[in-house]
Amino acid sequence: MTGTKTTGGKSGKKKMMFFSGRAHPELAQEVALQLGVDVVPTKAFDFANGEIYVRYEESARGADCFVIQSHTAPINQWIMEQLIMIDALKRASARSITVIVPFYGYARQDKKHRGREPISARLVADLMATAGADRILTVDLHTDQIQGFFDGPVDHLFALPLLADYVGAKVDKGKLTVVSPDAGRVRVADRWCDRLGAPLAIVHKRRDKDVANQVTVHEVVGEVKGRVCVLVDDMIDTGGTIVAAADALFAHGAEDVIVTATHGVLSGPAADRLKNSRVSEFVFTNTLPTPGELSADLDKIKVLSIAPTIASAVREVFEDGSVTSLFDEQ
Repeated sequence: MTGTKTTGGKSGKKKMMFFSGRAHPELAQEVALQLGVDVVPTKAFDFANGEIYVRYEESARGADCFVIQSHTAPINQWIMEQLIMIDALKRASARSITVIVPFYGYARQDKKHRGREPISARLVADLMATAGADRILTVDLHTDQIQGFFDGPVDHLFALPLLADYVGAKVDKGKLTVVSPDAGRVRVADRWCDRLGAPLAIVHKRRDKDVANQVTVHEVVGEVKGRVCVLVDDMIDTGGTIVAAADALFAHGAEDVIVTATHGVLSGPAADRLKNSRVSEFVFTNTLPTPGELSADLDKIKVLSIAPTIASAVREVFEDGSVTSLFDEQ
């Protein structure tokens, strides 16, 4: 393999270059392997005061450049590193810069709930555009409208086929009920129902607006008694919402509960909550690295690779194909 890939596109010979930040190098290597290229050698380090330095060790002039960085903890450091990487490519005369963000930081701050609040998800998009990003490629945004925060093309990928096919292959579909953990995820849960041929249930909850991650579950809408329930969400952070939802399902007679989420943020008390819950399995993708305290000693966590999905989208972008066609069956 080499650090670049060439093809004869509509505009003649094109060169792909694939770059990675330091946040989640394992995923970057998987994507590069799928693409048949190496990650371009990059010199990156932190100065004593925390400033980040980046320099690429190969010329990017005239290349279609893809920069992958997942916004994991410490999230602000990795967002800043990705911005610096984009700026370096812009100043290196890259032909185009596609920013791959498997997990988009600040996505939950996508609107103002009360006065004097920021819309930080829009700010992140503005920062990327200012740095020099031509295109954003991301996986399962918290809300679809975030796509509109960026003025250029946004390729929004979905982990639903990967996650749903895994669950469908191991559970008797005749006993399966798809459950949305709140009203906001009903549309996604509906797609799960269509793919698996399963009925839908909803957990009604109320979040304390003054206390972060504080959730009270009120009731379950739908038939879950004696059923295997699969709770579907876009991310699990501290685990409070999803574990409370699972408890509500068990209280209403569920036989078993499986939890799926694209992004396993798993911060703070998540490890203890997941370990102590009655949920039989938590299924994530590797858009984020799994914290060591969970991956080392929790056998009920299953991590599926999103790398083939990202690589297919990168290939379509590079070859002037259609990213939408990857999800036409949805």
